[in-house]
Amino acid sequence: MSIGAVIRRVRAHRGQFLLLAVLTVVIVLLVGGVPRVVNRLAEQGLREHLAAEPAGRRDLTYTVPPFLGAPPASSQAGQLDVLQQQMPADVRAAVADRWYTAQTTAEQVTGPDLTRGDHLVELGLRAMPGIEATATLVDGHWPDGSAAGDAPVQVVLPADLAARFQLRVGSRLLLAAPDPGKPAVPLTVVGLFRPVDPADGSWDALPAVLQVIEPEGDAEPFVLVGVVAIGALDRLAAEGRAVSFSWRYRLDAAAIDVRRIDRFVDGVQRLARADAFPQVTQGIDVPLRAFDRAVDSARTVLAVIAAGVLATLAGLVVLAAASAVRRRRTEFVLIRARGGGVGTGLRRSLAESLLVVPPAAGLGWLLGTLLPGTPGGTGPLAVGATVLVTLALPVATLTVPSGVTGRRDLGRLRPSARRATTEAALVLLAGLAVVLLRRRGLTPGEIDPLLVSVPALVAVAVSVLALRLYPWPVRLAGRLAARTRGSVAFLGTARAGRAAAATPLVVVVLAVATAAFCAVVATGIESTRDDVATRAVPADALIRGDRLAPDTGPALERLPGVVAVAGLADEPAQRLATDADGTDSRLRDTSVLLVDGPGLDRTVRAAGRDVPVPGPLRDARPGAGPLPAVVSPAVAADLSAAGLRSAFVTVQGQRYEFTPARTVADFPLARPDTDRYVVLPWQALPARNSPPVPTGFLLAGDRLDVGLLRQAGDEGQQRYQTGGAVTGRERPRSVAVETWSQTRLRLGGGGANGLLAFGFTAGAVAGGVLALLAIAFTVLSGARARGAVLSRLRTLGLSRRQWRGLLLVELAPLVGVSVLTGALVGVLLPVLLTPLFGLAAFTSGAAVRVGFAPGLVAATVGLGAVALGFALAVETLNNRRMRLGEVLRLGEEN
Repeated sequence: MSIGAVIRRVRAHRGQFLLLAVLTVVIVLLVGGVPRVVNRLAEQGLREHLAAEPAGRRDLTYTVPPFLGAPPASSQAGQLDVLQQQMPADVRAAVADRWYTAQTTAEQVTGPDLTRGDHLVELGLRAMPGIEATATLVDGHWPDGSAAGDAPVQVVLPADLAARFQLRVGSRLLLAAPDPGKPAVPLTVVGLFRPVDPADGSWDALPAVLQVIEPEGDAEPFVLVGVVAIGALDRLAAEGRAVSFSWRYRLDAAAIDVRRIDRFVDGVQRLARADAFPQVTQGIDVPLRAFDRAVDSARTVLAVIAAGVLATLAGLVVLAAASAVRRRRTEFVLIRARGGGVGTGLRRSLAESLLVVPPAAGLGWLLGTLLPGTPGGTGPLAVGATVLVTLALPVATLTVPSGVTGRRDLGRLRPSARRATTEAALVLLAGLAVVLLRRRGLTPGEIDPLLVSVPALVAVAVSVLALRLYPWPVRLAGRLAARTRGSVAFLGTARAGRAAAATPLVVVVLAVATAAFCAVVATGIESTRDDVATRAVPADALIRGDRLAPDTGPALERLPGVVAVAGLADEPAQRLATDADGTDSRLRDTSVLLVDGPGLDRTVRAAGRDVPVPGPLRDARPGAGPLPAVVSPAVAADLSAAGLRSAFVTVQGQRYEFTPARTVADFPLARPDTDRYVVLPWQALPARNSPPVPTGFLLAGDRLDVGLLRQAGDEGQQRYQTGGAVTGRERPRSVAVETWSQTRLRLGGGGANGLLAFGFTAGAVAGGVLALLAIAFTVLSGARARGAVLSRLRTLGLSRRQWRGLLLVELAPLVGVSVLTGALVGVLLPVLLTPLFGLAAFTSGAAVRVGFAPGLVAATVGLGAVALGFALAVETLNNRRMRLGEVLRLGEEN
């Protein structure tokens, strides 16, 4: 067998081999390129995830607490290299920046300038080697560490803080001694600076240099940090002042391998758990563990989607090989007739495949390497896929019958006993695999062979059942069509009732099921995120604070865009009592929520949120007896076990009796960190001398200004604190304002969400495109037989319009049942598999709710219409190419 003969045969059948080559390129490109994209998105998600965390959580800090007799601060800077070398290799490689500081404890400082401002200030002195490169002098000069021992210690301060306390270059201060028997230390301000980049990690040490610690009470001091030379700090340590040391390392997310996060976290935790000196503190393990769980879940979903896409491509390869062999069946039969054996055609097909498939696989792998990202180590999979595609055509050659076959359109085809047994075994195997997978579970993040095979098995099994059952209603429709006038409906249903041409549509079911699976799971995640956001903020905005003046509600209603306001009071960790005297019920602590039932109902309706307010809260009115309350299942169970029909709970110093009127498993506004809560109707509270005041407000409106809401809330807190008989000394913390849109955006942005979105988008698009391609294969598989029938009917007077109608009637049942079956499988698979994916990592811990989506029906109908139109277009183009007038002179059907 010469290579020239092989090349001539490939050129003669270039259409079939081009199709096989394109499929090979796509398969190898997906196997080699998609893991790169996945790794790149995971790395990008890790950077975004850690960037959203506070800077301190990305630091690995070694600290030595303040102690007397400390070694010279200048000698400890070299510990930066020593400590880094002692880190595990992965952690050491991730260090991006590092800083060394030494600091004295803060002591009271006095001076003429501070006296004029009537400020009570404590000052800590810190040595920060390298500050000259990260800050710019505004006035003065940097401190000189070689000053004489009796000279004042030179200090530089941030310009903004110095101006606040009326300090300037030349200001003289006196730092109090930690012990009464020691002399005070004179200080002089020699320079003022501003940071080049306030976000630079060198300023993140606590307490911060660029910020002042505000006093919590009227008699409390301000706390500042001044920068001195390292030599001056050595002098202070020699005089008996306690000095602390800190070596801080900033970890770079770009240097952390997302494929080995577990090993990195273990290394960090070993450092933190080690009983060593200095002490190690870190907080990066928590966000890394959370991100790793999300990536593992996303990789599991991606494995299922990839399995569906690759199974569809494998089916297309089988169809392409079968189509190529079917078109060359006469050639292989002639080889047998001339004395050739089974191996002759096999060797011929293998030589042709070796000439086409491996080069196409190489091209696909090369294209995959051009995609950005870390290689996924899928080279063996690409080689295995290439081998299987190469063997597809030779194996299909073995199925060519050795004799002459009769016409297949004269009678009804019945499945053989072997085929029926195979299909029954396939259905049983799919059911067994589903049961085994649900009972056994899986490890998220690992490519489980059973997990990736179950969707394909279920899709094939359901498609086999559907394609075996669908001819019966079609034949019934054919009997009804036989009683009507015209031949289009009768002939179309008669041909559609034969199941032989329906076999390739199993591939269509696989493709549509993959696309539907992606759409259903993505919709379920989005709807669950909506529910989580609505549970946290059941309207448009939520203000939470300490205690706010009662007139804060009317003040909020006057703000632009606000249409409804409802007050609430939240009391965490309250003890339940059995009587009005406060006898402890010996039940666990319970969170108490006080809401205005009618106001809450009005506000959630104005915001358009689907949040039903229970009747006991909405309809309660003041009266004798206990308050009707909505309780959690845990509280209801405890009260029932204790034999209590009612109980007492304290709200802002007042005790109220309640009785469980409704049990609700998930009440909006309840604290997410507890499953024990009692919700009382505010409008039904009995009159007391000290009625409760709100700790928050729920708002509904359009284009709400968060700044105005925060300002109104802070003013409400201030009015409550200063409006009573006793004025609070501590300044109230600013209220927290959270909007529904911000909560929803936080749930769906950053982290591994981009990886999951890529998988769903790519799976849906690939499933839809491959479904259309599989439908084209299905149409072309029976094109010659349909062409012969249409040629005969055209000679009998069939019009073009009737011809298109006949094609539509014949193809509509096949296309419709395949698309509908694929959509059904795509809805069924999430119900079976979603509990195994661990998708709660993407919904703030809430279980993903997968259910019926009306949009899926419209999408299925639209896909069916597009598929049917595509099938008609393919058939029309093929008939034009074949010239229907010549079809009767071609093939054994003649």
